[in-house]
Amino acid sequence: MCLSTAYKNEISEANAIMNNVMVVECAEKQVILTDLMGRRYTVDGTLLRASLTDGYVIIKTV
Repeated sequence: MCLSTAYKNEISEANAIMNNVMVVECAEKQVILTDLMGRRYTVDGTLLRASLTDGYVIIKTV
């Protein structure tokens, strides 16, 4: 199972949004993250990059 950490704009501890992300959905300038426990978090922005092997998702925020 590949779980990721989501970040705003760049990978840094200060920009971490959510850990254990298992689902990433994009809808109209929003990115919806769902973690392993089913919690959802919506971020205004667009998907910049995701690496499932390295375990990260970067969201470019507005």
